[in-house]
Amino acid sequence: MKVRNLLIAAALVAVPCAMQAQVTVKRMGAANARFSTTVWAGDTLYIAGQMASPATPADKAKGTPAIYGDTEAQATSVLNKIQDILKAEGLTLGDIVSMECFVAGDPAKGGKMDFAGLNKAYDKFFGTADQPLKPVRAAMQVAALATDWGLVEIMVVAVKAKK
Repeated sequence: MKVRNLLIAAALVAVPCAMQAQVTVKRMGAANARFSTTVWAGDTLYIAGQMASPATPADKAKGTPAIYGDTEAQATSVLNKIQDILKAEGLTLGDIVSMECFVAGDPAKGGKMDFAGLNKAYDKFFGTADQPLKPVRAAMQVAALATDWGLVEIMVVAVKAKK
């Protein structure tokens, strides 16, 4: 009788687990890209590392390179990009639950990361009267980013809250 009761109890635990819905995964990005730019996994949106757009575009006629700015300028550019991606997916900055900031050493700061500059940009978007919510966050100095001009790359996870 004890064995039968144990089997029934095990079945009662296993059935709900087997009945759980599978998570739908949707990957987005250019077909020729090495990775997805965004991935929806159920109600969770993963946004690949974003880097700054030029503050001043390159001028081929004059032979001048693009200018991306300091850490604060680059972080502001990246956070604006992330905000645009979220908006296109029906989310806001308030839906971000996790953020990872990779910051390269700034040559103008003796090769040290400009943590204050990162925070100045961050404070424009999080903990404000308009957007008081803050994600968990990590910020770390890295040896280099994938470009010679890059000082900041930010990756986030956002969750669409159930209404």
